[in-house]
Amino acid sequence: MKRLAVLGASGHGKVVADCATVSGWEKIVFYDDAWPEYKVNGVWAVVGNTDTLLNELSQYDGVIVAIGDNATRLKKMTELASKDAKLVNIIHPSAVMSRYVTLGIGSVVMPKAVINVDAVLGNSCIINTGATIDHDCSLGDGVHVSPGANIAGGVVIGNCAWLGIGSSVRQLVNIGEHTVVGAGAVVVNDIEAHTVVTGVPAKQAVE
Repeated sequence: MKRLAVLGASGHGKVVADCATVSGWEKIVFYDDAWPEYKVNGVWAVVGNTDTLLNELSQYDGVIVAIGDNATRLKKMTELASKDAKLVNIIHPSAVMSRYVTLGIGSVVMPKAVINVDAVLGNSCIINTGATIDHDCSLGDGVHVSPGANIAGGVVIGNCAWLGIGSSVRQLVNIGEHTVVGAGAVVVNDIEAHTVVTGVPAKQAVE
C-alpha cells in the first residue's frame, strides 16, 4: 500500500489529497500544526503536527507540503528535506506536461494544467487548476500559479511569487521574487521583487 503524508490540513490540502488519490496513492494521512484542534480534513484524518511527522517519516512512501502560503510551504519542505523525508510531486492525471519539462520536488500540478516544452520549475511549486505555462519559462522555488492563470513563453518568475486567479503574463517578462500579481491582472512589463500589481495592464497597487 502506497502511503502519503500531507503536511497542511487546509482546503488546498484537500485538493492535493484528492489529486493524490486519483494518482495512485492508497493511504493518505494529514499533519497540521493546529492539531489536535484539527482532527479531520474532509474525509482524511489529521494525526499530528510537524514534529509528529518528523518522528514518523519512515511510515510513509511519500511526503508533500500542502500549505498555500509560499514562504511557509517552502520553509516546511526544506525542513522535511533536511530530515531525509521522501518528498514527492503530485501530478493529476488530467494535467498535460511535456516530457521535456523540469519539475522540482515537492510540487503539485492540478487538474487540466498545461506545462509546455523546456519549462523549468523549482521546488514546492503549485500549478493550480487549468493554469498554463508555455515553453521556455523558468519558475523559482515556492511559486504559486493560481487557477486559470496563463503564462506565455520565456517568462522568468522569482522565488515565492504568487500569480492570482485568471491573471496573464506576456512573453519574455521577468517577475521578481515574492511578487503578488492580482486576480485578473495582465502583466506586460517586468515587475520588481516584493511588489503587488493589479489591473489591466498591471501596475503597482496603491496602498
